[in-house]
Amino acid sequence: MTTAPSHVAQEPTGPRPGQTRLTVSGGETLTALVLACTREDTTAVELTTGAMFRMRIAWPGEHEPDLEAFDIVEATVAKHPERDDLAQPEAVTTDGLPRQVGTLRGRKVRPILQRLQAPQDGPLFGFRGPSAPYWTFKGTNPSVALITPSRGPQLLRRHEDDSTWVRFGWGPDDVWLPMEGRVGRRALDAARRERLSGKDLATALGFRPHYLLTSLSRPREGHCYKVVTAVLPRG
Repeated sequence: MTTAPSHVAQEPTGPRPGQTRLTVSGGETLTALVLACTREDTTAVELTTGAMFRMRIAWPGEHEPDLEAFDIVEATVAKHPERDDLAQPEAVTTDGLPRQVGTLRGRKVRPILQRLQAPQDGPLFGFRGPSAPYWTFKGTNPSVALITPSRGPQLLRRHEDDSTWVRFGWGPDDVWLPMEGRVGRRALDAARRERLSGKDLATALGFRPHYLLTSLSRPREGHCYKVVTAVLPRG
């Protein structure tokens, strides 16, 4: 990944991200603010329209995903961007690896995140439980949601499979979701703890957690699962 000097990005000028789907053409270059990066996909905000989308990046086997929250990247849309995933309608396939061109933090990030925040108006992604069959998705509902938990969050390590989990409140529900990516594991390892919450979690993360970025996974044995891909500050 090539890094260029930081620059200040313009705020989105389009409609509220949750109300629009990003329209792209093969070969187009997108400038985006990264929110989370895993091997499965990278969730970002396109900075012209303010639309949240999921970049499908073909990371080489020897190249671990290395983008961090609030990196600004330029990405080229693949010739055939595969926009037909009914469970993940925001997914866009990229050509090659994105190029980091800067970072955006603090007060400039805060209004972007505020516009992305999902309303607490029912079960997360419209259904209860940890997963739903792939065939039930119609391509009309979002598969990513930036939420403000009503309680928590708490970060935990499960010994059975060494996985990382996030526990938080969503309305009246007590929600437990697996966390993908490096951030959660890195915080637990740094603190040498199996559970983190409150001030201890803020110390391990380096900021006070405010948002959780939640997503639906790609199909796994026919089901798409709810996961957490990032814990983020207010801005």
